[in-house]
Amino acid sequence: MNREDIRIRLEQNEIPAPIELPERLEIYLALLKEWNSRMDLTASVEDGEIVDRHLMDSLTVLKTDYAAEKTCWIDVGTGAGFPGLVIAMARPDIDMTLLDAQQKRLNFLQAVMDAAGITNAHTVHARAEEGGRKKELREQFDCAVARAVAPLNVLSEYLLPYVKIGGCALCWKGPALRDELEAGRRAAHLLGGRLEMPVSCPVYGQNWDHMILPIRKTEKTAAAYPRKPGMPKAKPLGV
Repeated sequence: MNREDIRIRLEQNEIPAPIELPERLEIYLALLKEWNSRMDLTASVEDGEIVDRHLMDSLTVLKTDYAAEKTCWIDVGTGAGFPGLVIAMARPDIDMTLLDAQQKRLNFLQAVMDAAGITNAHTVHARAEEGGRKKELREQFDCAVARAVAPLNVLSEYLLPYVKIGGCALCWKGPALRDELEAGRRAAHLLGGRLEMPVSCPVYGQNWDHMILPIRKTEKTAAAYPRKPGMPKAKPLGV
């Protein structure tokens, strides 16, 4: 899939984007396929599936009211860069931190940034629970995002420690969200957050039930959170 095909997909999805975005995403797609042949970045292998399932799905947030201008974001557990690096490519005014526990994934992201000339994103090597306790990262971000990382109650403990009071965590979710809401609501409350209404984020031509769930940060996160690495998943809050 070339940049013209990508440009058409952006138009079909009504995604606001700078004129250089199709070329940047073309570079991203080519490097993703090259690196994926020797390391596990994505299970998707067809161009069309990668573009829709990962690139367009990541960019749907730009059609919501949560994509405020000139803000500081962090993508926790960024993996292959979805959604953080894709958003950074589309929004040069957003300062994006890409955090992941695997250095080889961060090496891939740096290669993409170098090739595509992306200067508004940088990488941090840490587990989510460790980064949330670092003074330079804790409650420093207007927005923390994650896609396909964990159930909502676990995700709340990963994300909310990074968010400033008044900011929000944005969680990319599918149909399973309905079963996660109650535990997620209780966990968010313990962490200083409040669930807001999910925002439907369809991808053109796909019948996926995809949405973004915002969690507004209303109070400081207690010093006890996040707990030690592995604890949020082993003993999730809100259950």
